[in-house]
Amino acid sequence: MHSRHDPYVRVRGAREHNLQGVDVDIPRDVLVVFTGVSGSGKSSLAFGTIYAEAQRRYFESVAPYARRLIHQVGAPKVGDISGLPPAVSLQQRRSTPTSRSSVGTVTNLSNSLRMLFSRAGQYPPGAARLDSDSFSPNTAAGACPECHGLGQVHRTTEELLVPDPALSIREGAIAAWPGAWQGKNLRDVLDALGYDVDRPWRDLPAEQREWILFTDEQPVVTVHPVRDAERIQRPYQGTYMSARRYVLKTFSDSRSQTLRAKAERFLAATSCPMCGGSRLRPEALAVTFAGRTIAELAALPLVELADSLASHGGSETARVLTEDLLARISPVTELGLGYLSLARTTPTLSAGELQRLRLATQLRSGLFGVVYVLDEPSAGLHPADTEALLTVLDRLKAAGNSVFVVEHGLDVMRGADWLVDVGPGAGEHGGRVLHSGPVAELERVPGSATGRFLFDRSPAPERDVRAAGGWLKVGPVTRHNLRGVSAEFPLGVLTAVTGVSGSGKSTLIGQLTEELPGVGRLVSVDQKPIGRTPRSNLATYTGLFDVVRKVFAATEEAGSRGYGAGRFSFNVAGGRCETCQGEGFVSVELLFLPSTYAPCPDCGGARYNPETLEVTYRDRNIAQVLDLTVEAAADFFADTPAVARSLATLLDVGLGYLRLGQPATELSGGEAQRVKLASELQRVRRGHTLYLLDEPTTGLHPADVEVLMRQLHGLVDGGHSVVVVEHDMAVVADTDWVIDLGPGGGDAGGRIVATGPPAEVARAAGSATAPYLARTLPRSGTQPR
Repeated sequence: MHSRHDPYVRVRGAREHNLQGVDVDIPRDVLVVFTGVSGSGKSSLAFGTIYAEAQRRYFESVAPYARRLIHQVGAPKVGDISGLPPAVSLQQRRSTPTSRSSVGTVTNLSNSLRMLFSRAGQYPPGAARLDSDSFSPNTAAGACPECHGLGQVHRTTEELLVPDPALSIREGAIAAWPGAWQGKNLRDVLDALGYDVDRPWRDLPAEQREWILFTDEQPVVTVHPVRDAERIQRPYQGTYMSARRYVLKTFSDSRSQTLRAKAERFLAATSCPMCGGSRLRPEALAVTFAGRTIAELAALPLVELADSLASHGGSETARVLTEDLLARISPVTELGLGYLSLARTTPTLSAGELQRLRLATQLRSGLFGVVYVLDEPSAGLHPADTEALLTVLDRLKAAGNSVFVVEHGLDVMRGADWLVDVGPGAGEHGGRVLHSGPVAELERVPGSATGRFLFDRSPAPERDVRAAGGWLKVGPVTRHNLRGVSAEFPLGVLTAVTGVSGSGKSTLIGQLTEELPGVGRLVSVDQKPIGRTPRSNLATYTGLFDVVRKVFAATEEAGSRGYGAGRFSFNVAGGRCETCQGEGFVSVELLFLPSTYAPCPDCGGARYNPETLEVTYRDRNIAQVLDLTVEAAADFFADTPAVARSLATLLDVGLGYLRLGQPATELSGGEAQRVKLASELQRVRRGHTLYLLDEPTTGLHPADVEVLMRQLHGLVDGGHSVVVVEHDMAVVADTDWVIDLGPGGGDAGGRIVATGPPAEVARAAGSATAPYLARTLPRSGTQPR
């Protein structure tokens, strides 16, 4: 039994996911980094075991009534954990994107700014003081009544509603109208009202066209339908609805996603005419501080907002409130996010930016004695920003907290006090702790993939850079922080686009389209999920599940029962378990507690009904095949070429540890991106293809990065072009051409600072990337081919 003052968190018998009964002691009050190849089990230890158990213990102290209001995780599979303080998790999850969520709401900075305007703003003479809610576009008191606080209104025009004015109304000139009976009814109502429905639209008088499309009137008229030979149609009372009214009503009220999408095609979003896009009521916009409205201050980059507030004098109330705001802005800018504005919406932020905003908020919380568990905080960070991140982590630690970080960045590992290395491989080849101790001692651990990169002192091998086979010209581009930027991308080589966070990299590569001469085919491989429900998985996304189902349908047993390939799908009725409808689990309603998911009582998570599971191929049923890892399935289907090819490409991108039936919702952004890349690689490619990858090494261990780079070089050697947005200097050093943006982020960026082979860019003056790239390159530089 350990004393209350035991300085270690002691984990015994952890078996979550692929952990193999792990026993480990981790010191408190220090910076601990968990490392290991992708899929090794480090997140299962840090998040799935340590954080999950801390959260479970906290919930046990909460009243049952309150407990049901909080999303809970189940108890982790672990024997015992002692010495565990309360924990705070900062994961790279995306909250549900909403245009009302912004940098200001995530950091609570908007609350402070609204309080400043309410208490210390300059009001027009005679105006009543407003409370802080009146400065929020998300409240009834503050939202602009015209756009309801969204800043945009949906408008339509004659050009959108009638794309071909040569047609008559009977021929379908009003494309926005519904099809089938309702569209015919509106046409007949117009006919009954005396409008010429057989005359070309363009020949109708302007006032008639205006009324037909935009009137708010809804006249009722008796319609005498044209008699059909087959049936008698009686006269009826028809109500007219203008095209604009129909489109707006469908867009706002319809529950059908298809109808809403169709209606949206006939609408254009424009800035609200009442608030000019500021989202607020006129009364709130009449109040100023430092000569600006709250909307104008919220639109400034945080660095400029801080300067504007710091230079303003004013009353004692203003001084106290501005000091509080400046203290809250400081950790956000310290984490390299000074280029963001309070008004920047959450859906436009990367997962890394969101996590750092939450981290900045925690710095101001004043908590101590807790364990912060962070998920790859350096993901998407330029090396210059990583240094600032380490300073912030040290401040959290200095405040009396334990900081546990799951991380792949070598710089963060080197800055740790303690390293927990999990491995040696992924999936069933991992799940063991190879080392738990000071960083330097990992060098003596054989079989650690992390140690190989962390202590490799040999210079990077020299390589010849490829010569361009042509050029793609882009620009001038003026978008976000790019101002009239023109760039040239070489064809037939591997190009890296670099620069600090917010310098304009993603905006620039977004200008590469299939319309550009020389592109041919364009494939963009991003980190968005491959599916939003557990029904989408590795097998369904890559298409190999179609072949697997045909293999099962071709067995003698399936033939004798009359089972086709559809029988082996868990998405349609027939072969699936109907209790869970092929999900494999059911929602269990608990009295006074939130509903929880449990394996289906009928199929036990197999997803299929017993009759379907009686059909086997090589002694395995369809559920058992879906449970195979990619690596095991490659052996199992070695003589089925169509399946083997898909599996080989998944192995090539280092995903051998994933299960075929692994739900898409369980994959990280980096894994989803590699699944997409694998499905591209398995296609037979004809002609030139341009591949765009946005930070493909995010969430990848250096050993996995090596595997990925082999694939990208293989694509280029096969006659294609690859462009990557990248922060990993080892990857940048291994490319043929670099386009470096900067020098800073936001308004301080948006320019091309340097272009050329890596060795040339490493010598560029005024580039934030150059010094870090120079450290990674071999001393003599690379030679052009």
